[in-house]
Amino acid sequence: MKLLAEYGRADLASVYVGETIKGNIVEFVQSLQPPLPRSEKWVLIVSTMNGCPVGCKMCDAGGFYKGKLTAEEILDQIDFLVTRFFPDGIVRTKKFKVQFARVGEPALNDSVLVALELLSKYDNLLPSISTIAPIGRDEFFEELVRVKNRHYKGRFQLQFSVHSTDERQRDELMPVKKWGLERIAEFGEEFVRDGDRKITLNFALSRDAIVEAERIVKLFSPEKFLIKITPVNPTYSAMKNNIVSDVDVSSGMPQSHEDFVEDLRKHGFEVILSVGELEENNIGSNCGQYVSKHLNSPMKLKDAYIYVV
Repeated sequence: MKLLAEYGRADLASVYVGETIKGNIVEFVQSLQPPLPRSEKWVLIVSTMNGCPVGCKMCDAGGFYKGKLTAEEILDQIDFLVTRFFPDGIVRTKKFKVQFARVGEPALNDSVLVALELLSKYDNLLPSISTIAPIGRDEFFEELVRVKNRHYKGRFQLQFSVHSTDERQRDELMPVKKWGLERIAEFGEEFVRDGDRKITLNFALSRDAIVEAERIVKLFSPEKFLIKITPVNPTYSAMKNNIVSDVDVSSGMPQSHEDFVEDLRKHGFEVILSVGELEENNIGSNCGQYVSKHLNSPMKLKDAYIYVV
């Protein structure tokens, strides 16, 4: 991995831009979760593609696509960070989390499965895949079940990007063919076994989001699924598409969809209100942000990317 640029703070989050052995330009992240020190929890967020063919309306990493990364290129991002912070290669942290969530839809790349097999050498690893579940990738998800059962029983985090309970609005936000909510619910029954972590249904809530608790309650089991509410992070794509976050960053609560949260909790769902450190917006390390987009944009967002000069 050839390092091209680095932005941020090592004591909170850093974004790295690198060139792989095959000449692909990738972004990857290391971050902490204050007040926890690196010895307690360390999170790496890696890319699986050079660009992304999906083009989600609030994500800056779409808009171009130059191909899938190989397993070697994915692992090189992890190895680079491990070597930088743990030179002997032994990751001394209680919770070592690797998220396949920086750039690229991981379920479109079979190399992610190969990388997961090879990463099983870390016995403290918590892998995390965030996906929209593209149509036609059933074999990927079937193999993911087998990989999880072989190597990561009880310590695998799977997250589906949902954002709305209205399928038409989901298609507007994530403009490719993907599993509907019924198929996600069906898969969850197969994926989550005794001792496994619950699957996360992620809602990056906008003010215009259509979310009905009744639909979630009807389709999903609170024993196998939890709900995560996050803000729509400051991105050029969200600004261009007039997508305004509904989440109050001081409380984590949605402003127009409070009943959605309360109704889900009344029906036994665990609901996580996840805002994180706002300073990460300034660094450009949060979900949907993409440093390369910022560098090439004639516009400049306020309250974001101030570390990128």
